[in-house]
Amino acid sequence: MAKISMVSLGCPKNQVDAEMMLHLLKEAGFELSSEEAKADAIIINTCGFIEEAKKEAIENILEAARYKTEGNCKAIIVTGCLAERYKDDVTEEIPEVDVCVGIGKNKDIAEIVKNALNGKFGNAFGQKYELNLNTPRILGGVPYSTYLKISDGCDNCCTYCAIPKIRGRMRSRTIEECVNEARKLAESGVKELTVIAQDTTAYGTDIYGEPKLCELLKELCKIEGLHWIRTLYTYPERISGELLDLIKKEKKLVKYLDIPIQHSNSEILRKMNRKGDNKSLRELINRIRTKIPEITIRTTLITGFPGETEEQFCELHEFVSEMEFDRLGCFPYSAEEDTVAANMPDQIDEQTKVDRMEHIMETQMTVSANKNKKKCGETVEVLIEGYDDYIKCYFGRSEADAPEIDGKVFFIAKRPLKIGDFVKVKIFDTIEYDLMGEQI
Repeated sequence: MAKISMVSLGCPKNQVDAEMMLHLLKEAGFELSSEEAKADAIIINTCGFIEEAKKEAIENILEAARYKTEGNCKAIIVTGCLAERYKDDVTEEIPEVDVCVGIGKNKDIAEIVKNALNGKFGNAFGQKYELNLNTPRILGGVPYSTYLKISDGCDNCCTYCAIPKIRGRMRSRTIEECVNEARKLAESGVKELTVIAQDTTAYGTDIYGEPKLCELLKELCKIEGLHWIRTLYTYPERISGELLDLIKKEKKLVKYLDIPIQHSNSEILRKMNRKGDNKSLRELINRIRTKIPEITIRTTLITGFPGETEEQFCELHEFVSEMEFDRLGCFPYSAEEDTVAANMPDQIDEQTKVDRMEHIMETQMTVSANKNKKKCGETVEVLIEGYDDYIKCYFGRSEADAPEIDGKVFFIAKRPLKIGDFVKVKIFDTIEYDLMGEQI
């Protein structure tokens, strides 16, 4: 039977799409392989969100293409956001690609691969809403932690973002569908579930007429076997008192909120088509910390948005300094084709964007270092992820650390431990963004 290898790039939402395609391929009788050199077909599940992601996708495509001469590869198939965004341009401009598949045709991936291996090349595109969010998955990561994708697409239409054009309007799964998948994941050994969507706080508005994230989280908390439930991509204007009360009350909901605010200046936020302003954002952060003092707050920011003045940037920098976010990612603005912002006047030069981003991150590094020092002496619960042979200790994450994006807790153990279990660790030192401790 033909061997298929897949490389999935980009965000966790794209990873879930990849895992659904892997299930369809296995069901069709293909053998899945992690070795590209031995694969008969290689699928590159791409991200196409910003320029850096596009470059990474092209690099991976070209790397895979060499196995046409050095390995067994007979077909290179490109799926994901880059394929959906640029369609036939992909095969025209990258001749190494044999087939380009839009997200609406993910459901037909097995037939597409079969045809490609028989020399029948042809791009395949469908309607965005044809992406089946309820397809079973083959988890590509660790068995104890995974993602639950509760919707696809986005209605927010931020002026810098191409996602609505790539993924279409928001399409939510029903609460029952989400809970059924989560229950199966828990039965398979998943202990940490991370709830994702382009905007989790908007979940359900398209099918129920109002947001239903709280109702969904309540049901997820009832599932036996789940220990941590984390929610990412919560928009500031939709963080309700009900959601905060739920996070405070439910033990399974980790005390962690990911709030992508992007900026703090009112004029820049207006240009971004974002809600809120400096005052309302400060009030939100203070309200969250008053309600849940132990909470970890993560945010993301953009520097160098068109027209951003030095004064507006200084306001953002002051905001970061004073709010002291627990986790923060900052990115220089990327002018994306077919977005409103790309055609705005007063585009900022690349060096200024990067300089401003670096200035924000330098400040955040100091904030993070101070916050980590205060954790020395505390005891935290850690999900064990592995053992570091070089420094001879285990490592994992606390509930303050989201998978793949936040720091680690390195710790000395009293006895051999099992990966995927939870242990109590007393913190005694810091290593940049990471913590060092000892098992209690």
